[in-house]
Amino acid sequence: MAALSFSLTSPSKTPKFSPSKTPTTKSTILNLLPYKLLNLNKFSTISKPNSFSLTVTKPSKNPKPKSHFQPIRSLFTGIVEEMGKVQKLGDTKDGGVDLKIAAKTVLEGVNLGDSIAVNGTCLTVTDFTNQDFTVGLSPETLRKTSLIELKTGSLVNLERAVQPISRMGGHFVQGHVDGTGVIVEKVPEGDSLWIKVKTEKGLLKYIVPKGFIAVDGASLTVGDVFEEEGCFNFMLVSYTQQKVVVPLKEVGQKVNLEVDILGKYVERLLSSRC
Repeated sequence: MAALSFSLTSPSKTPKFSPSKTPTTKSTILNLLPYKLLNLNKFSTISKPNSFSLTVTKPSKNPKPKSHFQPIRSLFTGIVEEMGKVQKLGDTKDGGVDLKIAAKTVLEGVNLGDSIAVNGTCLTVTDFTNQDFTVGLSPETLRKTSLIELKTGSLVNLERAVQPISRMGGHFVQGHVDGTGVIVEKVPEGDSLWIKVKTEKGLLKYIVPKGFIAVDGASLTVGDVFEEEGCFNFMLVSYTQQKVVVPLKEVGQKVNLEVDILGKYVERLLSSRC
């Protein structure tokens, strides 16, 4: 689509409009311009001529490429609000996959299109009642997350997207799962529980001792990183064990992992300076 631009120059004197004469279309436009546009001299150094020009500018043949960075549409804290129960996971008539979850807390004020993190995966509500809600799962979501392992009766961590008045109790969690890990060890210590998870090297480099990590959507503090084993661990206190699904999983089961995005930003900034 062509773009239109107007070029105006201010007359040296403001023309007077005489009601006794019938103005032409051209004189009407020129007479009205000084009253519509104030202080035009700051845009042009020419003061005497009167001109009204119309320029048609064709769009550039090589427009600047759009940014590949997508805005963050939803944000979570990693503080699980409740555990929901899977009611149904199966194919739809349209060839997609639907996940139906029984819940209570996250249904308060819910609307179609809202984002809810399910085991740390940001999903969109496509249907809901006063007892459950449904989200759609894309093939990519099933490939990148552990949600494909769910079955009827499985418990899942649930959290609604934060609002401007929400408290930031955990850390910035986008709900964009970076990959999965496998539980390789569970060791009790008093009433707490140590859990060790093995993951790929591409993710392990972003995981640091005492840093943040989202495991199945729960904001947790990394205990230690075992480079040679390709593992990291974390401890769950007694209270947390009652509020999240991770301790309910067995050795060998997968968990969703989202590393702290701040590490990615730092890496990106440093690489762009080279």
